[in-house]
Amino acid sequence: MTIYSMIKVGNDYVVQANDKCILKVSSRRKAAQLISEATDLLNALTRVESPGIAPEEPSLRREAPELP
Repeated sequence: MTIYSMIKVGNDYVVQANDKCILKVSSRRKAAQLISEATDLLNALTRVESPGIAPEEPSLRREAPELP
């Protein structure tokens, strides 16, 4: 899991991912928005990959219906 943060350096803000500097912006609001968007994208990616974990066939077989 990636941990995002921002630090102030002079008049700018540096966005960090896991303690690695990845982007420098001049607005605190823009830095917070970028962190929010990155988190949303990673969460969306996680949801897309999840169905691949499920088994291909159901664990229970469907019973044939009884005809009168």
